[in-house]
Amino acid sequence: MLYPIFAMVLLTYAVLYYTFRVRVHAVKSGQVSFDYFKLFQGVELPPRIQVTSRHITNQFEMPVLFYVAATLCLVLQRESALTIGLAWLFVATRLLHSWIHLTSNRVMWRMRVFMAGNFVLLALWLVLVFGG
Repeated sequence: MLYPIFAMVLLTYAVLYYTFRVRVHAVKSGQVSFDYFKLFQGVELPPRIQVTSRHITNQFEMPVLFYVAATLCLVLQRESALTIGLAWLFVATRLLHSWIHLTSNRVMWRMRVFMAGNFVLLALWLVLVFGG
């Protein structure tokens, strides 16, 4: 279970790095003033910055429930082929969700992958609580 957790951590750091790069580029190209980042207000941001900023926030929403479930699997010694498989499947949906959101941003595709990940996470929780 440790490896899927670490994969999610790596994904979060990759998104943070990408967000940083997008912001630096926006400042260097004059799209956004460096002063904007003092208070994060007062300016309409370019869409690319809005998307990456929203996506980094998203990495601290549903994935938090994954971290808790995965950690509980470790602590309660409930790791099994099923829980590990569900954990990796959740990570895969999050990777795909990130790819879609940060590239084409096709909302219907993104929504389907997001919901699939949520159902996988729910299944992980159900297996954790009720066995399986």
